[in-house]
Amino acid sequence: MTRAVTVRAGVLDVGYERSGNPSGWPVVLLHGFPYDVRCFDRVAVVLADAGADVVVPYLRGYGSTTFAEASTLRSGQQAALAHDLLALIEALDLRKPMVAGFDWGGRAACLVAALWPETVAGLVTVNGYNVQNIAAANVPATPEVERSFWYQYYLHGERGRQGLSAHRADFARLLWRDWSPTWRHSDAEFQATAGSFDNPDFVDVVVHSYRHRFGLVPGDAVYEDTEELIAGQPPITVPTIVIDSIHDAVTSPTSLAAHAAHFTKLIDYRQVASGHNPPQENPDEFADAVLALHHAQQDLGV
Repeated sequence: MTRAVTVRAGVLDVGYERSGNPSGWPVVLLHGFPYDVRCFDRVAVVLADAGADVVVPYLRGYGSTTFAEASTLRSGQQAALAHDLLALIEALDLRKPMVAGFDWGGRAACLVAALWPETVAGLVTVNGYNVQNIAAANVPATPEVERSFWYQYYLHGERGRQGLSAHRADFARLLWRDWSPTWRHSDAEFQATAGSFDNPDFVDVVVHSYRHRFGLVPGDAVYEDTEELIAGQPPITVPTIVIDSIHDAVTSPTSLAAHAAHFTKLIDYRQVASGHNPPQENPDEFADAVLALHHAQQDLGV
């Protein structure tokens, strides 16, 4: 049975769903933008059936997750996402969970694994080392790549903020379609997630994220020390499986060698048939990667 609950974790009251065996091996599954916990519905069932204690939180600005204080900056910077995940692990007293995610959630998972490796047992990450290099963010890519980032540049201006606020669902649906060209999601699947974008902090968090990563706005001073650590692009030293999506229209798959430089314990590298949202488009493959990492951890005695 899935339980939808809320817990105070750091600066947030985090809404999350929990299923499986409360005494089982813990795993935290983390969604990206613009998605929510529904992308892990099938994955959570598979892992719960395999004995896992499965936690699926809404990120800041989504669904039932809210800020505890009105005065807290509605930051979407990567250090904030990292601290949110760390605080959730501590609040739920999870003992060295595996963390797995994509897009924003994958970034949070990578950063906790990089900065506080003693808190997690392993990592499943989509697109590999999902850590922003803000110092290099303003170096132009090729025109073909730049075109795919239109939504980020749109949000740099006030027109973009107003457009996102007025057309949250339409904005998200367009990205779902463009980023996953081989995925034919149903209207019911989209509507199951669309309500999460009505969170009162959604627009502020999203706009801050896409401005901060280009150095256009300051971050929350609370996370300044963490951002300095991230700027050093620290390696990830926990057991890791990397997933690349072969139909992802945002981030093209690379290679094992390209990823290996960032991970000292790269257990496996997999290319899967999906677009930008592999846990919902190809849930069995995503779940299999998590299970493979769990079995590898047992073999390694982690």
